[in-house]
Amino acid sequence: MATDPSKLFVLIIFFTTISTPVLAQLTVGFYASTCPSVFDTVRSATRSAINREARMGASLIRLHFHDCFVNGCDGGILLDDTTSVPGEKGVLGNANSVRGFEVIDTIKTQVDRACGRPVVSCADILAIAARDSVVELGGPSYSIPVGRRDARSPSRDGTTSLPGFFEDLDPLLRKFSDKGFTAREMVALSGAHTVGQARCAVYRNRIYNDTNIDPAYAASLQTNCPRATGTNDNTLAPLDPQSPNRFGNNYFQALLNRRTILRSDQELFNGGSTDSIVRDYSDNPSTFSTDFANAMVKMGNLSPLTAFAQLSVSFYGSTCPSVFDTVRAATRSAINSETRMGASILRLFFHDCFVGGCDGGILVSGGERNAPASVGTVRGFDVIDNIKRQVDTACGQSVVSCADILAISARDSIVELGGQSYSVPLGRRDTRTPNLDAARSDLPSPFDPLNVIIDKFSRKGFSAREMVALSGAHTVGQAQCSSFKDRIYNDTNIDPDFAATRRANCPQTGGDSNLAPLDPQSQDRVDNNYFQALLNRRGLLSSDQALFNGGSTDSIVRTYSNDANAFLTDFTNAMVKMGNLSPLTGNQGEIRTTCQQVN
Repeated sequence: MATDPSKLFVLIIFFTTISTPVLAQLTVGFYASTCPSVFDTVRSATRSAINREARMGASLIRLHFHDCFVNGCDGGILLDDTTSVPGEKGVLGNANSVRGFEVIDTIKTQVDRACGRPVVSCADILAIAARDSVVELGGPSYSIPVGRRDARSPSRDGTTSLPGFFEDLDPLLRKFSDKGFTAREMVALSGAHTVGQARCAVYRNRIYNDTNIDPAYAASLQTNCPRATGTNDNTLAPLDPQSPNRFGNNYFQALLNRRTILRSDQELFNGGSTDSIVRDYSDNPSTFSTDFANAMVKMGNLSPLTAFAQLSVSFYGSTCPSVFDTVRAATRSAINSETRMGASILRLFFHDCFVGGCDGGILVSGGERNAPASVGTVRGFDVIDNIKRQVDTACGQSVVSCADILAISARDSIVELGGQSYSVPLGRRDTRTPNLDAARSDLPSPFDPLNVIIDKFSRKGFSAREMVALSGAHTVGQAQCSSFKDRIYNDTNIDPDFAATRRANCPQTGGDSNLAPLDPQSQDRVDNNYFQALLNRRGLLSSDQALFNGGSTDSIVRTYSNDANAFLTDFTNAMVKMGNLSPLTGNQGEIRTTCQQVN
């Protein structure tokens, strides 16, 4: 695998001319009714394959990477060559490198038998098997949204996007950046080389000619990999000399000690811009594991083929080219009229996407907004209606969905309040059937403990780190007394002075609608002060303080408290991901003329 690029000052230009790497119609429960045993079946078969050959785990991870990095996670890497269409397997970055095809075929056979028919794609099986391989080798687990379909033809030309083992840092960064990955994500994904092996032909030049290699280490490898080309070319050596079959951060320690066999690996620690990331992962295995899991989820959603149309930044390029400018101006005007409105629109977007996907369901009167987690907390409906009218006027017709308008306005609200910008892919359609039952069960509550919060986000495909990043939206906005009354009078994990201050405007009886800022330092600015408040036990909501209360997310809160750029980058990435939760596309749903009413 290779590295991931980016710029820490992230204007995440995910993809403007191609379909975005999204959760499109992917969901963890995609096969719940057609093949409920798919995850168990793949897990068992993957475990069996690794038990027979420990190296197979690394091979399946690499196979998944080489699939996704070429035209998306579409199973194209699995296709054999034909006389008329050469496949992806034989290109330079794959030949004699990727393996495990028979294992995937075996798993596919077992899955089809368990399902009673072929309903699960090879692309999905490969994605699940890669995750299960990570877990079997001691790495972190993560949710796998499924629903990919298989490519009918390979993309041999697309294999030029694969990182090369001989490449310098700049081209590696560029190749990952082209796929929407940051430099940190690139380094995290490169950590897959904590397991697996490489052939002498691949690392021969490094051990005889490179200077940024430990001499004793090079000499030990030269014993079985002579200088002469064609001699012992297939001799294998571990990518991680300490633990080639165990997932961990030893790979990064090897980089620090100049004991890596691939030039592209050592480039990550060679006096360049990624040195600090390597040091961080070398010192903090949990940070590496978390970032690796997040990056794997993101990679698994690179341009999947689905049964539905995909979102695109240029979706309205011909039908309403001024949509972004119109929404931006209207959102800015609304926030100038009432600063709090920015946070309200952001919350409205979250409550929309978390219930059945980003489909504008929250906007419909009498539906999802009546769920306990939304009553009295979501607002801004009239603002979205007003923006919709302005957009329709600018377009000359009603072609932009309310769901898309809300997604754009949420991004613009973040920017207006000092946060980072990001690209918003469009093409969502509006639901005709808001889902109140799902709103009642899926939305996090201000009273939820940490394990419940993590579970609710996990069911949407989010990692714990992404959950904490999204919670950072509480850097802006306010909450009603009824949401935090119990905390300021009964919780013990709260700063006494802070509690006393809040009690002044939130009596034990009455005052339920009185407001207090979620971030006591800067309620109208997107920054990392919210996390500093958590460290000081000054989180307003019980669910906020649960993120820093001796639990598994404490270290993430500390990271964001100390590193504003890390928070802003992760928050932006998570917002893009959330905006692509199960959108309605194509002929699904409708384009509402009034956002608060179905047509």
